Amino acid sequence: MNIYKNSRIVKKLLIFLLTATLATACNSIKAEETSITKEKIVSGDNYGELQNQGKLRTYYFYTPKSYNPDRPMPLVLVFHGDDGSGRSISNVTRFNELADKKGFIVVYPDGINQKWSLRGNAQGRVDDVLFVSALLDHLKQQMNIDGHKVYATGFSRGGILTQALACKLPDKIAGFASVAGSLPVRLKPNCQPPTPVSMLMINGTNDRDVLYEGDDHTQRGALVSISDMVDFWRSHDQCTSSSGSLQFSEDKVKTSLYKGCMGNSEVWELAVVNGGHFWPGGFSTDKSLNKFNAKLGLNASETIWNFFQRHSQ
Repeated sequence: MNIYKNSRIVKKLLIFLLTATLATACNSIKAEETSITKEKIVSGDNYGELQNQGKLRTYYFYTPKSYNPDRPMPLVLVFHGDDGSGRSISNVTRFNELADKKGFIVVYPDGINQKWSLRGNAQGRVDDVLFVSALLDHLKQQMNIDGHKVYATGFSRGGILTQALACKLPDKIAGFASVAGSLPVRLKPNCQPPTPVSMLMINGTNDRDVLYEGDDHTQRGALVSISDMVDFWRSHDQCTSSSGSLQFSEDKVKTSLYKGCMGNSEVWELAVVNGGHFWPGGFSTDKSLNKFNAKLGLNASETIWNFFQRHSQ
């Protein structure tokens, strides 16, 4: 009887050891797969995709030569305007060159049909704020991203999306910069982020697409004036002072820097005098715009990155 009991005990012990060994092996395989996934990301141009809200979403991204899968790196999201793409806005902003110099990953998502949607479930459209949230989770699985140093910027409709992200995703993104964008009128009353928001805004005073003085508030998709947008973020962050200016000629770029804000947040406004709907310092085939840029002396991408570096979560 004792021999029978002992054999049962030995059998149970062997089963336990075998199960533990298999579990350890599975965990090792999973760890190896995760490691392999991250190590497959090579420096330079890359493309990725994910499923979200029943749609296949795509993005273009660039990893600098200094990327090391064992070391977390800052991330900058860049959103294109209407009828653009991730690749096209990368050509305009030249963030890839800056990423190599400064050491950060830059991702350029693609809007569905080259547009962004802030009205989820309207006529079957997706909610791109939810998409960006899912994209960030996805990217953190693919690359070693410093979660404290994730930033968002965008041009035109991409700048409007950036404003919406500031309203809804300040827990995931440490700093925001909109270029030729503004805050939607309909979004403003519900924009109540629970934390301070560091925001940089660059707008042309002669922009005929995103009007500096704002749209007619009766229009669908109307935008608040740039002064109202600045005041909104100043009020939200409870900024107590304005100080200094950036090194630009006052007759070309009027700068307003608001500090003394909650949580070391800041609100910056750069108003390009007589500037239109463009990315200052960006690539263009328009000769007149290139001449304007040369005299302006403002590189939006460098200014945005300098602003981002001042902030982390």
